[in-house]
This record gives sequence, C-alpha cells and structure tokens, in this order.
Amino acid sequence: MPHVGEKKVPPPKGAGGPTGDPGLEADVDKLLAEHSAELQAIERALRATIRREFPDAVEQVDFGNKLIAFGRSMRMRGLQFAIIAHKDWVNLQLADGADLPDPHDVIEGTGKKIRHVKVRSVEAASSQPVVTAIRAQLAARPEG
Repeated sequence: MPHVGEKKVPPPKGAGGPTGDPGLEADVDKLLAEHSAELQAIERALRATIRREFPDAVEQVDFGNKLIAFGRSMRMRGLQFAIIAHKDWVNLQLADGADLPDPHDVIEGTGKKIRHVKVRSVEAASSQPVVTAIRAQLAARPEG
C-alpha cells in the first residue's frame, strides 16, 4: 500500500457522514463519483464494514492511487486495508494478506505481502468471509 499523509479521524458521530469528518466525507464522495453507482454502493458497504470492525481507524483518501486507506496510522507499517475499485468489483486490500489464515478461501493475489479479496456485491461487503479477513488482518497487527 502506498504511503499517504496522515489524517486522524474520530469515531463515527452522525453529522458529516460515517466518520463525522465533513472533509474526509467530501474526499470520499469525490473519489467515488468516478465510479458506477453499483461500485459506489459496494465501496460504501465495504467501508462501513471496515469501520464497524475497526472503529478507531485512521482513514485517508489517496487520489493519486485512487483508493481509500485505513490503518492505525498512515505510516507504511500502520496501514492495514485499502478499498480499490476495479471495473466490475472492489478489492479489499489486506496489508498482510499473504500471511493471513483464509478459512473461506477468498484471499487472492501473488504479492509477497499484500493480497486482496474481490468484493462483487453489497451483500458480500459484510459477508462472513470478508469480516473474517478483516479480523485476521487486525489480529496480524494489533499494535500497527
């Protein structure tokens, strides 16, 4: 995952969207506006699942790499996840995907470290295999 500038995001509060940070929400809306309505719905559902499992995540939109990054910080070692849209699906990128347990056989890729889960529907974004992968990534770096 790329190194991006750090932006501390408070836990969800209601006003200003899921994070309570209107600036971050505007950046998310701007990035997602480049995608189809179907992909946007998947991205928003996946983002909600990540935030539910990782409520104190630091979150940043990286326009250069067209992704939303999540971590304990935005330093390389602090990054845990990214959401990256493709033509027909959304990748949930896992920073330690190559080393994670994968009981549902959903983690794909050939990277030495980073792997991904392809999320093809809103329902899949909160499915047990996706939640299991998110929890495994969080357990791999409890201190980030």
